[in-house]
Amino acid sequence: MAGSWRAKAQAGGMLLALLGWVSSCVTTFVPLWKSLSLDLNELEVWTMGLWQVCIAREEGSVECRAHGSFLALPPALRVSRLLMCLSNGLGLLGCLLAAPGLEGWRACEDKPGLKRRLLLAGGAAFGTAGMGTLAPVSWVAYNIVLDFWDDTVPDIVPRWEFGEAIFLGWFAGAFLTAGGLLLACS
Repeated sequence: MAGSWRAKAQAGGMLLALLGWVSSCVTTFVPLWKSLSLDLNELEVWTMGLWQVCIAREEGSVECRAHGSFLALPPALRVSRLLMCLSNGLGLLGCLLAAPGLEGWRACEDKPGLKRRLLLAGGAAFGTAGMGTLAPVSWVAYNIVLDFWDDTVPDIVPRWEFGEAIFLGWFAGAFLTAGGLLLACS
């Protein structure tokens, strides 16, 4: 009975962690971290990501440009790039460590101590990847809120708002962390 519960918890944790890792990878590369609609020109919507800025026009065309220089980016985006890439690498490491430790896999079957250590290390890597995803997404969101409510900027100046990738990043971080905890506790 306990073995079946453990196998189900491990499978659920691995699925959550994989869903979080894929979502984190998508969050890293889509240019939807910040969104800007201009009141003067409602036909264009500007979006910004870690790697590029895009303009979507009403007729359906989208034009994207890579950021000119890494050093020209605001500090929040520079650090976010690094942390998101690190988080994605840790997620991949978590997959590679946790998979042989799952009960359903035949790898290391004759060494139960090694299987437990691999599963624990994979869960820890997933949990760390979750924190590595939540930190930059939350920092960028915090800076968006600060800039939006800045009283020193005139009201006629357009302001950046949350893009869809911010919300996807929060879900990805939560899934990675929950999956890692479930793997480590099972």
